[in-house]
Amino acid sequence: MTLVQLEYIVAVDTYRSFVSAADKCFVTQPTLSMQIQKLEEFLNVKIFDRSKQPVIPTEIGAQIIAQARTVLQENEKIKELINSQQRDIIGELKIGIIPTIAPYLLPEVIAAMLQKYPELKLLIWEYTTEDIINHLKTGIIDCGILATPLVDINLSETPLYYENFVSYISKNSKLYRKKMIDADDLADENIWLLNEGHCMRSQVLNICRSTKNNRLQSLTYNTGSVETLIRMVDINDGATLLPELSIKYLSNKQLNKVRYFKSPEPVREISLVTHKNFVKKRMLNALREELLAIIPKQMKQRKKKEVIGI
Repeated sequence: MTLVQLEYIVAVDTYRSFVSAADKCFVTQPTLSMQIQKLEEFLNVKIFDRSKQPVIPTEIGAQIIAQARTVLQENEKIKELINSQQRDIIGELKIGIIPTIAPYLLPEVIAAMLQKYPELKLLIWEYTTEDIINHLKTGIIDCGILATPLVDINLSETPLYYENFVSYISKNSKLYRKKMIDADDLADENIWLLNEGHCMRSQVLNICRSTKNNRLQSLTYNTGSVETLIRMVDINDGATLLPELSIKYLSNKQLNKVRYFKSPEPVREISLVTHKNFVKKRMLNALREELLAIIPKQMKQRKKKEVIGI
């Protein structure tokens, strides 16, 4: 039994395909299949049910794969012990981030990280919350930047900041004349939403439900873009809710349509999330420092704010 064989069965379990697993492991499919077959012969069990498409582990195979993940994580700890003795941060960090954070946070962070840590390789994907959770558990990514709390015992959350939700209101709305609003003011507004799968959609719905708002847009427009929501209000009236960091890119004319909520302000908690057995501590700490360096001071405090669940 070898670590390579364990890596191969974990890859097949993750991607549910021998071809995809081989591609991700940078080997040919026959090579990967042969090594897995050798492991099965050594253990005298079938790890995968190859008659199923996509391929799935057998009952005993699932237990073996779970243990293989633990073994590989422990092996990574040895590498991390060695890396911790080195001055430079070297290696690969795979990051998942939700789309309603990425454009307002990552450009500056990436620039700083690449300048300070030239031997650090960053791999970044925009995913929904559900995908980030799944990919953390299967090891496809190392960490996630997303809204919390997730309430998952397999994951570790480190809160970074608390971002206000602000309302973006058409100039034809009666709320346009108000300087600040509360959730009840949204009761008679048509609200534009992100599509299913985005945690911010759930949070906005939670705010609107507290007002008994039943006037969500009759038109279903599936978008994952905050910018599209802004355009919808600009052209088709109604209102939407935006994360506060997004408004720094608005024009002065658009900023006139932004209204903050009265205290307690609805906010989303944004955290750095890893699997509970995550070992690349130095890389994670470097990322956390760069994230906090660009976050406005007032966002780091939770006082007088209401965290909206996802």
